[in-house]
This record gives sequence, structure tokens and C-alpha cells, in this order.
Amino acid sequence: MADLNSVIRIKPFHFIHVLDNNTNVTRVEVGPQTFTRQDHEKLVSGPEPMIMIPQRNYCTISNPVVRNENGSLVLDEYGQVKLRHGDEEIRFSQEPFPLYPGEKLSGKVTALQVVAPLKALRLRALRDFTEGKVTHVAGDEWLFEGPATYLPRIDVRIEEEIKATIIGPNQALKLRANKACSDRSGVARKAGEEWLVRQQGAYLPGVDEKVVEIVNAYVLTDKKALHLKATKTFLDETRKTQRKAGEEWLVVSTDAETHIPDVYEQVVGEVHITTLSNRQYCVVLDPVGANGKPQLGQKQLRKGELAFFLNPGESLEGNKIHNIYVLTEQEALLLRAKETFSIDGESHLAGDRWMIYGPCDYVPPVQVEVVEKRESIPLDENEGIYVRDIKTGKVSSIKGQSYMLKANEELWEKVLPRTVEEVLAKESLNPEFTDNRDPTRVVTYRAPHNSAVQIYDYKEKKSRVVFGPDLVMLGPDEHFTVLSLSGDKPKRPHQIKAIALFLGPDFMTDVVIVETSDHARLSLKLSYNWEFKVDRTKIEDAQKIFQVPDFVGDSCKAIASRVRGAVAAVSFDDFHKRSAEVIRQSVFGLDESGEVRKNFSFNSNNLVITNIDIQSVEPVDQRTRDSLQKSVQLAIEITTKSQEAAARHEAERLEQGARGRLERQKIHDEAQAELARKDLLQLQAQSAAVESTGQATAEAQATAEAANIAAEANVKQAELKAQANKIRSESEISLLKAKRENELSYQKSIDELELTKQSDLAEIEASKFKAIVESIGRDTLKSIACAGNEMQAKLLQGLGLKSFMITDGKSPLNLFDTANGIIGNNNQMVNMSNAARQSGKRN
Repeated sequence: MADLNSVIRIKPFHFIHVLDNNTNVTRVEVGPQTFTRQDHEKLVSGPEPMIMIPQRNYCTISNPVVRNENGSLVLDEYGQVKLRHGDEEIRFSQEPFPLYPGEKLSGKVTALQVVAPLKALRLRALRDFTEGKVTHVAGDEWLFEGPATYLPRIDVRIEEEIKATIIGPNQALKLRANKACSDRSGVARKAGEEWLVRQQGAYLPGVDEKVVEIVNAYVLTDKKALHLKATKTFLDETRKTQRKAGEEWLVVSTDAETHIPDVYEQVVGEVHITTLSNRQYCVVLDPVGANGKPQLGQKQLRKGELAFFLNPGESLEGNKIHNIYVLTEQEALLLRAKETFSIDGESHLAGDRWMIYGPCDYVPPVQVEVVEKRESIPLDENEGIYVRDIKTGKVSSIKGQSYMLKANEELWEKVLPRTVEEVLAKESLNPEFTDNRDPTRVVTYRAPHNSAVQIYDYKEKKSRVVFGPDLVMLGPDEHFTVLSLSGDKPKRPHQIKAIALFLGPDFMTDVVIVETSDHARLSLKLSYNWEFKVDRTKIEDAQKIFQVPDFVGDSCKAIASRVRGAVAAVSFDDFHKRSAEVIRQSVFGLDESGEVRKNFSFNSNNLVITNIDIQSVEPVDQRTRDSLQKSVQLAIEITTKSQEAAARHEAERLEQGARGRLERQKIHDEAQAELARKDLLQLQAQSAAVESTGQATAEAQATAEAANIAAEANVKQAELKAQANKIRSESEISLLKAKRENELSYQKSIDELELTKQSDLAEIEASKFKAIVESIGRDTLKSIACAGNEMQAKLLQGLGLKSFMITDGKSPLNLFDTANGIIGNNNQMVNMSNAARQSGKRN
């Protein structure tokens, strides 16, 4: 095993490291060789393949060896190869080489980096070095531009790969200088300075240039402009104008079709064209003057047809375009002067108001404000409006005509009390009456039939009464008198709100608690018929009916007091017997003759009670109610029992009569049933006799008919069998005849086809033989026929024999057939030669 380790076979392009223990020096042995290790030597590493670097590749060696100017290795005083410890060396394509002791391969063999066109590598120097005539200091950066192959260096590091930026049409590249430098055009740039590269194509930024963004151009049309603002004082290259910081301007399509904003230009926005038709106008605020500066605080009127761009600082009043005011005959404009001015020889002071009436077109100047557009208000006879004069403050109502408000007039809104609006909404059956009511319209109310409405004028301190049916129209200072009436049972105040007071006749119902002389408390439900007696021609009578605010409550209280007084003077039994008489006398009273009066009048408001109806009388005390209920139940029970006894007696009487009639009818029915049974037996006997006679006759007739039918059937059957046999035999004969005829015609066709075939074959053979003969020719046939004899003759002549014969001496010779055999032989040979020629032709 030791002998095997001592002998090391090193393959080609392989190496080993051997340590000499005597000198403690490691050397390299390179193959191909067979290395014999000495006792004082030790194999440190290997065998290992040499480092092979293909074309266009490189590798990095750490701790490379030191070489002199001639490229030879430098050894130290002990014979050890010197190394540059801590350093690296890049080696390119060369012959395979070994690694000396201490050298290491850093990484792998790597292909050289190819820098494509429009790309570059940003390089940074790691230490000072000189390349050609250029000296680089550590930290320097520069570009290695393609297309080229980059050869790496130990003292240079690749920071990044930079790609060229494509600048398309209507585009520019915005760059920023990272430090003071010169751009590719040779222009000196300061650190942080920005500029644009407008040249179309690919641009590779310099090492000190940074691409900020690609700036796209704004396309300008005849309907779109660009609003720009200077962020710094600079020279506008487009117009060759000095722009100051904060200055704003427009770029339109007449200046350029496209515009790329400069680095010191800020795009405020796109301005669209403002177009005015011949029926439009606008007011421009702060218009730009002849000096190009906005005239602050001024206005300019522009009428159509016109198209323009708003300059920076300009704006439209109200941010909209106005249509020209077109006035008809029924329309007008209320105008107000914003400032003192003169137009068409007419002067207006600031604040003046005047009207422009149609028909006409009107465009207000900048000094005039259109307050409102007014229309003539058409009013029917039952319609009106409230108008207030703003100079005097007087309010009037206009009714039954078309009215156009004057310059010093305006519509006045009449406010109604909430109670009045609720009553009007309730009577109109419209819950949205209050929301839909136009307060400038005259308030109207349709007074129902047979009703009265009181209206009070707070300015004149007077009231008037309108009787229905009629239409009430309120003046500016007039209001309805709202009635607050009692309601419910028993009556409670302020339950009913009403404007119209119905004059009747009508009725009202009330519940009154009374107490009799024997202290029985009763609840009376009374209904009163009432009406107002009023002379409509007299104003005093009309005003009188509204003197009592709650005529229902007052009248019910008065009647109730009279009823209570009258009932208190009688006992319960007496009142129970003649309640109506007591109540009517107490309310209506008695006249001089002792008769009950027909009505009860209230002189304060001319209310008349014409009748009283007692709807119910119920005791309030529970004991009284129970005793009254028991007496009533007892009376009802007695009446019911008497009625039941009478009904029962009448029912028994009717039952006895009905039972007798039933028995008599039963006997009569039994007699009739016996007579019917007798008739039934007679009919049954007659039916049995008829049945027996008919059965015998029917059987005899059936037997005869059956025999006759059987005979006729046999005869018919025989005839049919004969016909069937005849048909069968005729069909067999016909079939056999047809079969024989078909066989004859078939055999005849076969024979004719065979004859035709033989004839065609004979013709084909004849034509074939004829064609063969014609193709061979007569001379050829003649030569073939003579070829055998001539050949034999020539053979004999060649042998010197004229003729010979071979025989065994035992068999006799037939000389007569010899000639025939010779001739036949010749014919056979001719045939064989012909066949050979034909086969040769076919092939």
C-alpha cells in the first residue's frame, strides 16, 4: 500500500502539490508524468486538473504568485514561490495552468461581459491606477459604453448597467446633474441643475446625469390651449422671451402644434376654448389688457358669435355662458344698476331699478344686474295676487285681470294662522295643502250651502259675514273668524275647529246626568234639533249669530240645567213612566193655555231648539240598574212563558188533526194497493201463457233455419274447393311453362355467347399469326427453315464427313421414315426459334 502511494501517475493537464519535509517547501509537479514520492516528501493535494480558461472567459485568482518583468516566477530565499497575499489577479484565456501553493480560484471561470449597443457599465475605481494615459483615483466613476466586451480589472467595480432611454416623437428626456459636470453637448451643468434633451432617438445619460422622467408633449388644437406657470426666472426658448418666476401665460396651437413643458414651466392645466353662438354672451372677470396684464376688478362683455381662450387670471362670471334674454309680449326684465352709467343717452344711478318689456332681445351691460325675469300673471275672476309697493309699503290685492308687476312692486306673501291652515287643509282633503299653497295668491274659501263665514279686517276694524254658497276672497288685512265648538258625548269644549257656521236645521247629541227626587241617578242621552233664525238682509242679524263663540256648548249647558231641575222634582217611577213629557216641558216650557211650546229660542245668537229626542235612559247607580234589570227580565219572562203556552196548545191541536188525516189516508192507500196487486197477478198469468207459446214456436223456426243454413254452407264450400283446385292447377302449369321458357332462353343465350367467343378467339389467333408472320418476314422464315440443315451440313464439312450413321447393329433401320424425322425435326426447331423471338420481343 505504501508503494502504491509513493508512485503517483499524473495525467496530462493535472498537477500535484508536494511538500519537502526537509526544507519545508511545497512545489508543484505537472503531468503527464509518473512521480515517485521520496520518504521526506509528502503529497499535500492532488492530482487536480489545471485551470482551463476558454476564449472570452476569465477567472479570479486569490493570493496570486509574484512574477518578474520576464514573466518568470519569483522565489524567496528558501525556494518557495512568492505570493501577493490579500490581493487578487484576473487571468484571461491562456494555456491551462496549475495553481501554485497558496493560490486559490475565487469563484468560477466566468464569461466576459458583453455590453450591448445603447447600454453602458457604470464603473467605480477601488484604488488609484493608471490605464493608458488616464489616471483614476479611488472613487472615480466613468462609463464603459457598448457595443464592446468589457475586460474586468481588480481595481474596478461594476456598479450598475445603464440602458439608453429612447426619446420618441413629441417627447423629451428630463435630466438632473448629480454634481458639477458637462453634458454630452459640452454645456457646463451645476449640481442639481435640470435640463431637457429634446433630440429624438436613443440617449445614454452620462455618469453624473440622472434621468428624472420622460416628458410627453401636450398636443395643442384649435380647441385646446395650455396654461403654463414659471417656477423660476428663465429664458423661454419657444418665444425667446424672458419669463419671471410666477408668470403665467397660454400656449395655443398657433404658437406650436405640440409643446413640451420646460423644466421651469409648470402645467397649470389645459384650457378649452370658449365658444359663443349668436344667441349667447358672457362676462369676463379681470380681463387681460393691452399690456398683457389682468385688469383686476374690471369686467368685459363678450357677445357671440365668438371663440376665445380665457387667459391666465381671467374667469367667467358665474362660471357659465349666458343666453341672450328673449322676451315675449307677456315678459319683462327687472334691472338694477350696479354703478352709475349712461347708455343710449339715458343715465342711471347706482341702485336704480327699471323694467325692460318685450318683445325684444336684451343683453345686459356689465353695469346692469338682471334681478329677475317677470311674466304677466293671468288672473281669473276668482283669482288674485297680493302686491306690495316697495316704496310706500302698501299692500293691495289684484283680482280678475292679467297683471305685470312694476319696477317698484313685488309679490307679497300672506301668512295665515296655523289653525286656519289646518281647517283649510282638512276641508280640502289635501294633507299637503300647507306645503302647496302659494302665499302670494289671494286666499279663497268656498262657503258651503246654508252656512255663514265671518271675515275680520284688522286694518279697518270691521267684520263682514258671507252666506253660502259663495266664494270668499281675503284682502291683505283680512282673516277668517275660526269657530271653536264643543264636541263629543258628553260635550267637551274646543273639540271642533271650523270657519263656516252651518245654519241648520241639524241635530246635536249630549249625555246628561240627572238625579230624581228619590236620589236615583240617571244618564240621559238626548238629541236636539236646532237651527238659526236669521234675516240675511240685516247686517245686525248676520253679526249676531257669531256673538256666541261656542253655541253648541252654551245651548247644551242651558238645556241640561233645565232638565236637571225638572227631573229633580219627580220620583224615579214617575220619571220612568213619563220621561219624555217631563223633559219637553222642562226645555220648551208651557204657554198661557198650559200647552208645551214648540221651540226654545236663544236671543243672544238667534239659535232655536225645535225638538228633543230621548235616545236612552240608563241608571248611573249599580243597584238601581240591577233592580231595573231584574224587573225588566221578570216582565220579559212572564211574557215569554205565556207565549210559549199558547204556542204549545196550538201545536198540540194541529198535531191531533194531522194525525187523524194521516190515518185516513193510510187506510185509503192500503185499499188502492190491494186493487193494484189484483191487476198485477192477472197480467202475470197472461204473460206466462204468451211466454210458453212463443218459446216453442221460436225453437221450431230456429231448428229449420239452422238446417237450411248448414246445407247452403256445404254447397258453397264444395264450389269454393273446386275453384281452388282449378286455380292451383292452372297456376302450377303456368309456372312450369314459364320455367321451361326461361331455361330455353338462358341456354340459347349461353350458346350464342360461346359461339361469339370462339369466333372472336379464332379471329384474334388469325390476326395474331398474320401479324407475327408479317413482322418476321418471308426471308426470315425462309432463313429459319433452312438454318438447321445448313448448320448440320457445315458441321459435317468441318468434320470432313459427308454423312454418317451410328447404330448398335441390332436394331433395324427404317430408311423410309428417316427423311420424315429429319423434316419434322426441322419444323420443331423452326417453331422453337419463332417462340424464342416472340418472347424476346415481349421482353
